[in-house]
Amino acid sequence: MSLAEQTKLMRIYEPVLIPGILQTAEYAEAVLRRGVEFYRIPNDVDQGVSKRLERQQVMYRGDHRFHILIAEQSLSTTVGNPEVMTGQLDRLLAVMGIPRMLFGVVPSDAEWRTPATNFVMFDERMVLVEAISAELTITQPREIALYARAFETLAAQSVTGKAARALVGAALDRWRNKPVEG
Repeated sequence: MSLAEQTKLMRIYEPVLIPGILQTAEYAEAVLRRGVEFYRIPNDVDQGVSKRLERQQVMYRGDHRFHILIAEQSLSTTVGNPEVMTGQLDRLLAVMGIPRMLFGVVPSDAEWRTPATNFVMFDERMVLVEAISAELTITQPREIALYARAFETLAAQSVTGKAARALVGAALDRWRNKPVEG
């Protein structure tokens, strides 16, 4: 059983991109392709996309709960092209309705209150942080508590429900009106 499958409450914060657990195949492919190019590693994008989509099934099975926060910037960061972004934001609107998920957006004009990078919290047991050169695994209780405090601070600044839908919807409208470059 994977760590995600063992976790009752998964908390995710992502300041720049849409988290992998919510990505469409096209968005995931664009992200992973950039990773292959940047790190100059063998091209295993197809397998990576397949694995990422398979891991998303945890959202629909068992009694897992999810609290996912993104910075508003995540809605504007170009991944792929306007068509990819339109599909991704459509997906966000759809998954926001999953009963076991609380989805929030930290508005771009929110006051800076906590240092934060992207991270995933697995209950109170572990935090994963993706850095440029390594994935950090945080297991010390006092360090996990710092991430929990950062998450709580960001959650308090986020908007959820109709207000989050409005931000995603406004971004979706902007992407729909962008020309696809050929």
